[in-house]
Amino acid sequence: MNARTLLLAAALAGPALTALSPALATTAPTLTLAQQAQRAEVIVRATLGTPAEVKDGEVTYLAYPLTVTETIVGDATRLPQQGGKPALFVLKGVDGLPDLRAGLEVVALLYAARLDSPVVGFNQGLYAVTGGKVTAGDITDPVKLREALLSARGGK
Repeated sequence: MNARTLLLAAALAGPALTALSPALATTAPTLTLAQQAQRAEVIVRATLGTPAEVKDGEVTYLAYPLTVTETIVGDATRLPQQGGKPALFVLKGVDGLPDLRAGLEVVALLYAARLDSPVVGFNQGLYAVTGGKVTAGDITDPVKLREALLSARGGK
């Protein structure tokens, strides 16, 4: 189920749902790194390219082509494609997205399907690599992050 479907369901549930918890309709539960790794279909280390707007009917996505430097889990060719490259498609105008920009190097934990945001945990599974360092809880070394992700998946 994608974020748009969840938001629609919350809107249809109306006041009854938000009366129970106003935040329930707008937040996703925080996932641990292990939970993110287990849910990810594709995990890559990549650099984001310049985004392009892509229309799909009435929906507009920003598609960031990925220059994949390492596939940690899965098959990056299963990701949506933009300009012949795997791409990160995010729904244009969605609140709460990580700071995405061309040139940003990331370790990305992704669903393979085109969703409002393919990042696992509604945007929790995107870790910027800056100056050779990453921030993933206590982990700052991208190699250690890779090891932790593989370990969470049983070494697969």
